[in-house]
Amino acid sequence: MAAGAPRVFVSHISGVAVFDPNGDQVGRVRDVVAMLRVGKRPPRVLGLVVEVVSRRRIFLPMTRVTGVESGQVITTGVVNMRRFEQRPTETLVFGELFDRRVMLVGTDEEVTVLDVSVTQLPARRDWEIDKVFVRRGKGGALRRKGETLTVEWSAVTGFSLEEHGQGAENLLATFERLRPADLANVLHHLSPKRRAEVAAALDDDRLADVLEELPEDDQIEILGKLKEERAADVLEAMDPDDAADLLSELPEEEMERLLTLMRPDEAADVRRLMSYEELSAGGLMTTEPVVLRPDATVADALARVRNPDLSPALAAQVYVCRPPDETPTGKYLGTVHFQRLLRDPPFTLVGSLTDTELRPLPPDTPLRAVTSYLATYNMVAVPVVDDSGSLLGAVTVDDVLDHLLPDDWRETELHHGAFGMDLPGGAP
Repeated sequence: MAAGAPRVFVSHISGVAVFDPNGDQVGRVRDVVAMLRVGKRPPRVLGLVVEVVSRRRIFLPMTRVTGVESGQVITTGVVNMRRFEQRPTETLVFGELFDRRVMLVGTDEEVTVLDVSVTQLPARRDWEIDKVFVRRGKGGALRRKGETLTVEWSAVTGFSLEEHGQGAENLLATFERLRPADLANVLHHLSPKRRAEVAAALDDDRLADVLEELPEDDQIEILGKLKEERAADVLEAMDPDDAADLLSELPEEEMERLLTLMRPDEAADVRRLMSYEELSAGGLMTTEPVVLRPDATVADALARVRNPDLSPALAAQVYVCRPPDETPTGKYLGTVHFQRLLRDPPFTLVGSLTDTELRPLPPDTPLRAVTSYLATYNMVAVPVVDDSGSLLGAVTVDDVLDHLLPDDWRETELHHGAFGMDLPGGAP
């Protein structure tokens, strides 16, 4: 940023693209690193945490930043790809300053930090935080009714103190458009204390989606810090197979307490999944595929798969069964693939379109056989049927991949870019 340019509020650079001098995208901004200083001196901005294509988080010194404008950051020189590790003297602006409760100097009025701005010092390459955007009034659900104002950094005090019950509303607002996997990546890099605060601020459905994308240790840590009633609600919101996997890692006494707190029908699905071998079709399947009766129409089927809460793999086909419609269903009749639904008139009965040539799998089918089935027939999901012919669930390709990859795949660079994924973040 050239001298005299307007200041930049850091929430505006969250997720923006970082480009090298050739115009090639390096990654996206994920945080700002600052160093608090004694007295009333504004913090020095040391650099940016940038998430590169492999999802590795690196440190970009502010001395390498030549421009912050038009929704992008321009850098110069060679970027060091060493993984970022926060030092004790460093503060992460998004992770540690947002939502902090501080005092206005002179009045001792408590306010909440919503944002901070950074500016480049004249005739120098140094950057510092110069302004703080705060909201008056107490924190919580009614906080947004308070007056907002922008003050000098020296006009507030309390940043140097360890924050308890910091809240997470503005941090979440900054990342609200992230996909669950990307928000999980944000949580994974936060401190345990901040991770717990963000998890507590997420609604049950959002937290459930994020938990499904986190490494096992993070899942257990977050679940253990929730009140048991809420932990049960979050488990209910998770896909049953993911909830079963998570519960199976808990001590038996804790697992039983949570299952008892869950709704009986939800707990029954999870218990059923836990009764199968983990690396079998029964242990891998979800109990919530799209099930229709044979007298349902193509229009009915399309309405069901249009549900945005369905994963693409589950929405790729519907399973035609006799009543009851919930798993375990009545007799399984066959599968109708999404492409077939698009080729037939809306009034056509799905019972007349079923694919009966591809056999379903029994629940004791080992992982290797499930994998071979999906690969042989180019399928993204396979029905699981018991000896009586009832549909028990469906195994989707994403669940198979979860168990084919190394146990720590969510924490490795292999997960973060080896398959030509989108550029980091997914935020526009």
